Amino acid sequence: MEYEDFVNAVATRAKVSTDQAAALTGVTLETLADRISAGQAEDLAYQLPDRLADHLSRPLGGEMATSFGLDEFVRRVGDRPGVDRALAGAGVRAVLTTLREAVTRDEFENAVTQLPKEFSQVIEPVGAGGGRRRGS
Repeated sequence: MEYEDFVNAVATRAKVSTDQAAALTGVTLETLADRISAGQAEDLAYQLPDRLADHLSRPLGGEMATSFGLDEFVRRVGDRPGVDRALAGAGVRAVLTTLREAVTRDEFENAVTQLPKEFSQVIEPVGAGGGRRRGS
């Protein structure tokens, strides 16, 4: 999935402009990278376009995932600059659902297993996420 396709899908799902969707996408992926292991974030990044993958990078020394639930995840997204707090919940749902479509099922499931079960409530059911690796 290309960057523009990802952002457009988020915009449609969250019912926001593409500019808002781009901001929500970046911030949600950055927050996800804080919540899952560095290795898993890297595995997801490998399957995404660079403009999305960059948001999953963690600075050196940031190897440990931080444990927090869905409410805290949404709060952190809403507290980031450039994000309308009122859109954070819908944005998280839209980004995670679109991510599910953009990467392989196994990689997505590996990431989700690192999250509390409550996250599954915000991921919309979709087809079998047949994402492709970069360069394929």
